[in-house]
Amino acid sequence: MKLIAPSILAADFSRLGEEIRAVEAAGADWIHADVMDGHFVPNITLGPVIVDAVGRVTKLPIDVHLMIENPDRYIMAFARAGAAWISVSIEACPHLHRTVQLIREAGARPGVVLNPATPLGTLDWILADVDYVLIMSVNPGFGGQDFIPTSIDKIKALAGMIRDKGLSTLIEVDGGVKEDNIAAISQAGADILVAGTAIFGTADYTQTLKKLRENMSI
Repeated sequence: MKLIAPSILAADFSRLGEEIRAVEAAGADWIHADVMDGHFVPNITLGPVIVDAVGRVTKLPIDVHLMIENPDRYIMAFARAGAAWISVSIEACPHLHRTVQLIREAGARPGVVLNPATPLGTLDWILADVDYVLIMSVNPGFGGQDFIPTSIDKIKALAGMIRDKGLSTLIEVDGGVKEDNIAAISQAGADILVAGTAIFGTADYTQTLKKLRENMSI
């Protein structure tokens, strides 16, 4: 089953609760939260307090992507705030197995993230230990960017790695996902599609999610 996870980075934060309830009612599967610290990526977004607030207005799983330096310091706080899935960037984790273990010990499902220029080979010794891999299809830091076309080949290659190893690891894709490319991304092997402005930038979330789902299953 393919999942759609609206990214609240693109939501109207002046009425965040209303926005989250709206996409849940429209048929979203997860809520995606991008956490940025202004160091690992050039932007500052939200922390555990916001994730806790999100959890109080939705029953959907909250998927937290930590784009921060030293994520080990904050994993427990985000898990306590309600994050069901937590992913960390390989580039930010010198002791990646320890970080993945911390996420599991905190009660969340662990994932690792690859930036566009990070090769799949960095997954060789961690793929079997995580529940999902997030492929960034834009350079992280800001919403509304265009999808990097070479990400399709990267998704296909990752799907092949997972098959070859006999794993059930999920593939999540974030960055520039829209109605006109979601079919190709899904066909390449993506299981979870994160969309921000493609959803929150439209007037009718129900129709937008319906169209994304229709295109995703082509």
